Amino acid sequence: MTHRARRPGRAEFVALMAMLVATVAFSIDAMLPAMSLIAQELSPDAPNRAQLIVTGFVLGMGTGTFLAGPLSYSFGRKPVIIAGASLYVLAAALAALAPSLELLIAARVFQGLGASAARVVPLAIVRDMASGREMARIVSFIMMVFTLVPAVAPLAGDGIMALTGWRGIFAGFILFALLSTIWLVMRIPEPLPAARRLPFRIKPLTRAGRDVLAHPALRLITAAQALCMTALFASLSSIHQIFTVTYDRAESFPWWFLVIAILSGVASLFNASVVVRLGMRRVVAGAMTALIGLTCIVLLYSAMTGGANLPFGVYVMWQATVFTHTALTLGNLNALALEPMGHIAGTAASIFSATATVGAVVLSVPIGLMFNGTPVPLFAGALVAVSLALGLMRYLRDPD
Repeated sequence: MTHRARRPGRAEFVALMAMLVATVAFSIDAMLPAMSLIAQELSPDAPNRAQLIVTGFVLGMGTGTFLAGPLSYSFGRKPVIIAGASLYVLAAALAALAPSLELLIAARVFQGLGASAARVVPLAIVRDMASGREMARIVSFIMMVFTLVPAVAPLAGDGIMALTGWRGIFAGFILFALLSTIWLVMRIPEPLPAARRLPFRIKPLTRAGRDVLAHPALRLITAAQALCMTALFASLSSIHQIFTVTYDRAESFPWWFLVIAILSGVASLFNASVVVRLGMRRVVAGAMTALIGLTCIVLLYSAMTGGANLPFGVYVMWQATVFTHTALTLGNLNALALEPMGHIAGTAASIFSATATVGAVVLSVPIGLMFNGTPVPLFAGALVAVSLALGLMRYLRDPD
């Protein structure tokens, strides 16, 4: 007699969905403590190129976001997550064995491509299994758990690296993906039965893409999102070098990152409490203005004293402001973008997110590669990006 497992309760379901969604943050932030060691081993003559380990993963993830959602509507939610996890695990294994930085970066691109399924499909599963206020409540719980991952991921990466070296971090990624995928297979029935699936067709996808790109407001918001993400990705790819080279604080980096990430989580809670009263556009513009103002101040101070003399506490405050800015802008811009796209909300979300992510990677890579031992190139690049984003927001009518 076979025993059929009961459907998971809310707490287990939230934990599983949060673990899947957290794959992306874990895959990025756990790598940060290893960046300097990888640069020393695989690219000693051009250490800045090691930053591509982060942006390469994000490029793969952004590209995969175009297709992960539509594929899950054609082949089912679980098969797409399993396929993505399989690619992710294979790419992580190749990265662990990579003898050169070029091969490591290529493996990271494919690892990001696989992770895109875990980024997109779990939220579709939530929509399949809940609705209305219950869906909103589950998503809020998932996001609450998800915000903890960036805070602790560098500590996890640092701990693994202390035991096994930097290549062991990829074994951690493999274990994480296997655990979450096996948990999903064993405990969640397929939420999209064959009768509700849609044939995979390129034409509806390209038509939705044209609808998104033809909408003037969406073009502005997509560009603004890409520019805001540029500041985030450039700061993430440079952060460990700045801690290590500029301030000689490599050992304490995971703990400082923990503090900064917690501040970002607080900012997300603050956003939830004020966005209804102030409106999405005002919150976004306020966050952009605050980051621009602080960046102008630190650039002026750097010009007067030399970038290497910028106090460590000032840099940490600036980095915390970037994370806070991210918490206050990305979700609100996403909501603004989807407001006129209710008829194709799911596809529009994939196209918007993928386009903004890929655009941000293209813009952030040159900023990171300009690192010269000081944070000044990062400050300047972030200032230009966020100033342009704020300028684009001026052309938007307030839809709130």
